[in-house]
Amino acid sequence: MLFEPQDQFLQRKRKLEQIAALGYDPFPHKFAFTHTPAAVVRQYASRTAAELEAQPISVRVPGRILTIRLHGKTGFAHVLGEGERLQIYVRKDVVGERGFELFHRLDIGDIIGVVGHLFRTRTGELTVWVEELVLLTKALLPLPEKWHGLADVEVRYRQRYLDLLVNVDVRRVFERRARLIAEMRRFFEARDYIEVETPMMQLIAGGATARPFVTHHNALNLPLYLRIAPELYLKRLVVGGLDRVYEINRNFRNEGLSTQHNPEFTMLEFYQAYSDYRDLMDLTEELLTGLVRTVCGTTTLPYGAHQVDFTAWQRLSMREAIQRFWPAEAGPAPTPADLARPGGPHRAVEQYNTYARRTQRTPIEPAQLSEGVLTGLLFEAVAEEHLIQPTLIYDFPADLSPLAKRRDDDPTLAERFEIFAGGLELGNAYSELNDPEEQEQRFREQIARGGEEVPKQLDEDYLRALCQGLPPTAGAGLGIDRLTMLLTDRHSIREVILFPLLRPEVRDSAPPTAPEVVERK
Repeated sequence: MLFEPQDQFLQRKRKLEQIAALGYDPFPHKFAFTHTPAAVVRQYASRTAAELEAQPISVRVPGRILTIRLHGKTGFAHVLGEGERLQIYVRKDVVGERGFELFHRLDIGDIIGVVGHLFRTRTGELTVWVEELVLLTKALLPLPEKWHGLADVEVRYRQRYLDLLVNVDVRRVFERRARLIAEMRRFFEARDYIEVETPMMQLIAGGATARPFVTHHNALNLPLYLRIAPELYLKRLVVGGLDRVYEINRNFRNEGLSTQHNPEFTMLEFYQAYSDYRDLMDLTEELLTGLVRTVCGTTTLPYGAHQVDFTAWQRLSMREAIQRFWPAEAGPAPTPADLARPGGPHRAVEQYNTYARRTQRTPIEPAQLSEGVLTGLLFEAVAEEHLIQPTLIYDFPADLSPLAKRRDDDPTLAERFEIFAGGLELGNAYSELNDPEEQEQRFREQIARGGEEVPKQLDEDYLRALCQGLPPTAGAGLGIDRLTMLLTDRHSIREVILFPLLRPEVRDSAPPTAPEVVERK
């Protein structure tokens, strides 16, 4: 096993042997504690020196050593626990010669337990007067230099345990993420939703358009796919009479990496029978505004250079958004009516491409693309980056929405919306297609188009379920990772996933054996 730095490891190993020679178990089984450092600070930070002297408070506190300062026959240290640090004071005449020998052999990073009472030093710092000192775990590797700031991004992601130890703000990110998920559950349970679990290994990769991960079940000799979305299984449950269901699920998509994409990610999906996409627009605004207010204590969040106000929702059709955010330098903006006319999206793309080439932007390649697909590409090119305030973009081209119902008054459009805030796409929702014949036709068209990102076979069981009768239903998916990015002002998805996917660590000159990963732009 390789340890770095090697000299530090050997020095700490020698100290471990010396501690064992003193009669201490360097890895005891447990420590009966009464308080963590965070609990001590939380409960007693307001107590004065006089109050602590008049009414002594006994504590048993575990923690990881962050600093040590020796002063002859006394010494101070700070220990860390639950994101808070607490000072301890050790005297040789109190803990005894053997206990003080132990104190002398401790290192930064060691985990200890202290028994004593609280007091305040001359400088007023809340401190534990140690009467007994216990080593709980000897750390054989040191914390990073300047423990208060591990800055190397690669090390932070690869060794998240160090990142959590030395960067308190990172701990706060994941505490907020956990609270966000807990509040989601409270929201849906208060509205009579049932939380369910659906398969993560599936015979057919369906419910979204994405390249799947492939695995194999040996006993059944079956090729299987890791889930790219739980949608088709959740709608089966609605067919089965579970009118309101939700799942907080892990999905896997065999695609590139970017600041907004990780191959393994977490989503909330929920489905509500006897509803359409406009019902879910109202519910989504209520959900997100309430989550932000409860988790963050405010409805206005900083995100980069912007302030995102979750009381200032706007709703735009996709065609309206193209018109509103059309670059002035590109000439007159196409209206929604222009984009609805045959040939309108092609003309708008030609106009945009002239502007894009002049300004060194990436033009849209229109070859063999439907007008609905071109409309979606125009939206991504001219509008998406401007959606800073919370926005619902609705009425997508039906070509982009194989699982959504078409609008009765305009079959070229689907009853679908996406959620944006801070320039991030947070989620997707629509009125679910429940006509089994139309769904089969759309599945077959999707398969015929081919490509690695579409299913290779017809999901006949899902069609059978639709034949049993799926009530009018609306469903939505919300990206928990991206929402956490927004709520914590983080601008890379790796900052909000505890263990993001990374390239293998290369320790020598040999080339890595893992395949190269294409970086997503």
